[in-house]
Amino acid sequence: MEARAKLYSIRMSPRKSRLVADMVRGKSVQNALTILKFSPQPSAKVISKLLSSAVANAEQKGVSDVDKLYVKAISVDGGSVLKRFLPRAMGRASKIRKPTSHISVVLADTK
Repeated sequence: MEARAKLYSIRMSPRKSRLVADMVRGKSVQNALTILKFSPQPSAKVISKLLSSAVANAEQKGVSDVDKLYVKAISVDGGSVLKRFLPRAMGRASKIRKPTSHISVVLADTK
């Protein structure tokens, strides 16, 4: 049985969030939460909350043992980009891109 959780339009760069997602892919849920707890990146807190949400979804579905769950898949995709402008010298402007991310987690139980 699988449990899923998705999070859309998080104001974090997908490139930086993928580094954190790669650390927990394939790990057990307890091990993944421990790794995320001690990770200094800001996206670790968001992914940790998303992982906890996926565990709650698994409990709601009626998985026999939550301790046997592992992170089957976690993906971070790019979302829409907020475009802003910053005034510069001599009447010019420079672009500022504020990227967003879509994160999805799939948990499965070990056989």
